[in-house]
Amino acid sequence: MKLSELAEKTFSTIECGDADLEITSAAGLDIAANGEITFLANLKYTPQIKTTEASAIFLNENAKIEREDIAILRAKDSYLAYTRALRIFNPEPKLNPSIHKNAVIDETAKIADSVEIMANAVIGKNCEIAENVKIYPNATIYDGVKIGANSVIHSGVSVRENCEIGENCTIHNNTIIGSDGFGYAKDEQKKWLKIPQVGRVVLEDNVEIGANTAIDCASVGETRIKSGAKIDNLVQIGHSCTIDEDALICSQTGLAGSSIIGKRVILAGQVGIAGHLKVGDDAILTAKSATSHDVEPGKIISGVPGFDNRDWLRSTAAFRRLGEMSKTIRELAKRLSELEK
Repeated sequence: MKLSELAEKTFSTIECGDADLEITSAAGLDIAANGEITFLANLKYTPQIKTTEASAIFLNENAKIEREDIAILRAKDSYLAYTRALRIFNPEPKLNPSIHKNAVIDETAKIADSVEIMANAVIGKNCEIAENVKIYPNATIYDGVKIGANSVIHSGVSVRENCEIGENCTIHNNTIIGSDGFGYAKDEQKKWLKIPQVGRVVLEDNVEIGANTAIDCASVGETRIKSGAKIDNLVQIGHSCTIDEDALICSQTGLAGSSIIGKRVILAGQVGIAGHLKVGDDAILTAKSATSHDVEPGKIISGVPGFDNRDWLRSTAAFRRLGEMSKTIRELAKRLSELEK
């Protein structure tokens, strides 16, 4: 692809370099080769520009480099432009409409013509599979499931009964959509009595779920993951939770039942959310944080229990000096005691 065409498709402009330069791929600064385009977004990687073999580079509007042998494409967001380039050079595999002879499909299921269903996939009663859906080997689709157009279900995934998957969704390997919620009542003999989990999970459009994640169905009603939300590997979403639009939930995060996560919220790795809490729009919980109270919109929370990130940074800085502070206090106490004598 010519540099000029790539610039147009990535909404960037050529600052220097041959517009007819052929670009074949995109790669990071440290591994990019001749004919490839790279990017610089974090200035701490600037020294790598001296040794990169890339033929072109995406730069933010104010970034500068000291090489004249690399074509420069200016972008408002170099990382976003690079991502678009990666998508151009690495398109999704084309669908091969077909149903493998070893797939098991109930006769009551409604299957569109333009689907690809691979070996040993199982599709239950009264399912509805829309156009251009791709289901990989050994996926299990329980009774009454609906899967929207252009969605991809990878191998080992289980979509439990009556759940609904929207359009353009991707569910990665060994994830379970609609597993039983963790609900029990204690009986007269103080034994745990399982509460029937008869709700469902709904994934709206453009949702992506990582590998080995569990999203529990509601005891009644639904657990809902709204449009554009992205959920990482090894995440637990409890029963009756709501994840709002474009939220980002990172690996090993756990949400107790009935949590409400707002729009564009970011929950970093190993975050814990107690049950029946609300995290407001655009809030961020940093890694290893946990909260037992509602979080206001736009707040950045850190620590256990979580509190304002700026206060947390000051607290951790003080914590590292506790040994020194303790010694100082003992010395001051000793001097005070001597003065009092």
